[in-house]
Amino acid sequence: MTRIIAPVAALVAALFIGGLLWVTQGGEDSAFAQCSATKIAGEGGQIGGPFELLNADGQTVTDADVITEPTLVYFGYTFCPDVCPLDTARNAEAVDVLAQRGMSVTPVFISVDPGRDTPEVVGDFAFNLHEKMVGLTGSPEQVDAASKAYRTYYNVHDTSDEFYLVDHSTFTYLMMPEIGFVEFFRRDVTADAMAERVGCFVENA
Repeated sequence: MTRIIAPVAALVAALFIGGLLWVTQGGEDSAFAQCSATKIAGEGGQIGGPFELLNADGQTVTDADVITEPTLVYFGYTFCPDVCPLDTARNAEAVDVLAQRGMSVTPVFISVDPGRDTPEVVGDFAFNLHEKMVGLTGSPEQVDAASKAYRTYYNVHDTSDEFYLVDHSTFTYLMMPEIGFVEFFRRDVTADAMAERVGCFVENA
């Protein structure tokens, strides 16, 4: 199979999320106006929300358990051949840059492949990327509910093939405790640029 997952996923995600997000430069009338490089069409509360998933120990956790400090949330899967390792490594690097500046941020990886991504598999994947990264999975119903809450897209290919792929959107979301969604990051944002923007949100929260 030709691997065109990233471009296809990006296009589908853009169409799927279209009407909720669009890129612009600043201008939002809020406490974070100077921090944001994106603008939300409608209420920011449309992105994110309650979820119940399983952590690396197989324990049920909620969004309130996970988002206890500024948090970078990414949806992907551990068998992903290309974009997920790069995106999550970028997120982990941004967390380290922020730590050097005295800011604590949690990276979160939510699997959209519950058929293969058991709690143990997701936990190992996350920990190997960053000691702070939280890996989450769940039942198909739990994963679907979390994906819908964050307005993400994913499509699992024919699971009769053990090497099946999953198309998915590739945004990273910045969530703040008691505030919720404040910003999203595309794949082309570097770790340093992400850290700079996240740091602005943290300082102005």
